[in-house]
Amino acid sequence: MLRYKLIALISLICLSASAQKKLPTVFKKENTAEKIRVNIPKKTAAELPVVAALPDPFLFADGSYSNKYKDWEKHRAEILHYLQMYEIGEKPVVKKEQVKAHMDKDTIVVDVTVGSETLTIKSLIEYPEGDGPFPAVIGIGFGSGSLPKSIFEERNIARIGFRFTQVTSHTQRRGQEPINRLYPDKTYIGSYSAWPWGVSRLLDGLEQLGKESRIDMKHIAITGCSFAGKMALFSAALDERIALCLAQEPGGGGVDAWRVSETLGNVETIERTNYSWFIEDMRQFSTVNATRLPIDHHQLAALIAPRALLVIGNTDYEWLADESGYVSSVAARKVWEQFGIADRMGYTILGGHPHCQLPKEQYPDVEAFVDRFLLEKPANTNIQKAEMFKNTNLQKWMPWAK
Repeated sequence: MLRYKLIALISLICLSASAQKKLPTVFKKENTAEKIRVNIPKKTAAELPVVAALPDPFLFADGSYSNKYKDWEKHRAEILHYLQMYEIGEKPVVKKEQVKAHMDKDTIVVDVTVGSETLTIKSLIEYPEGDGPFPAVIGIGFGSGSLPKSIFEERNIARIGFRFTQVTSHTQRRGQEPINRLYPDKTYIGSYSAWPWGVSRLLDGLEQLGKESRIDMKHIAITGCSFAGKMALFSAALDERIALCLAQEPGGGGVDAWRVSETLGNVETIERTNYSWFIEDMRQFSTVNATRLPIDHHQLAALIAPRALLVIGNTDYEWLADESGYVSSVAARKVWEQFGIADRMGYTILGGHPHCQLPKEQYPDVEAFVDRFLLEKPANTNIQKAEMFKNTNLQKWMPWAK
């Protein structure tokens, strides 16, 4: 009996290793599901059914089911469709010929032209010593976001600061932002559609420059904290050229599940979020109607699969609703687990430190994901740290989980 168990264990390990090798860690396209047509009509909250638990990420809109990786692209297409229809609005599509990039010393300059209007995005690239190409991290606001720059400096990783106000301000004034000049018919979209659009144009520019940029396009990460943590998450979910997302303390509207947050205290819910970040129409899903939203944010996080995601939490701030983030992270991780690549998605939740200031205890968790997915070095990324939530009733939220 022991012999058979050992053989079964070895087979399971080999199967997992095989999956690790076969499934891509990054893609060359912004959206591999772009050609999949999704014909799901828009309905009001009142017309949609109540789904109390988190929706099953492997269930299609027509009621059919598939947890096979070969069908994940179709799942992504449906999730993206729902996300843009009910939460953030359409992320504008840009043709390659609309983008022109050049380097001004160590600053990349990307011009995006639509009709007679041009929007310019400039980002300083802080290069390590040498010729490259270098793996890179895109930091929201700063070169490494709110994460310690030493983590990336010590590993010869380039740091690219994304100045998000070049696209739209922190609290957008609809119709008065830079992106509105290009798309005057899309002033309704939320910032979490606009900002990822800007990140994608930065990636377009790096791609266009090729060797001149000295950036390794196969090893790019993105990070940000708080509202910028949400921005990093949405950007990685909507652009598959990003190999690793380090979402730091993203709170409600980020990894947190709207449904779970509704059951907690003074936290960011659909009713309480900043509506410059989302479409105004999302208000219809406030309070009890959160259970009528066809998707939830475990599926937003799962859009990053099979690429890598680390969620970094902080329990010292009630508004962040980290119990909701924990439930959603566990639910999202089921997708990576199903594909045999569970160690590409992790979460580390810890209190006892200020907002957006990574404590020393969490350094090793971030470093492991950076080492493995930007440098391709061996590292243990099987990270699931949330001891304070060990008694949370997960079955209530994911009865479909195996």
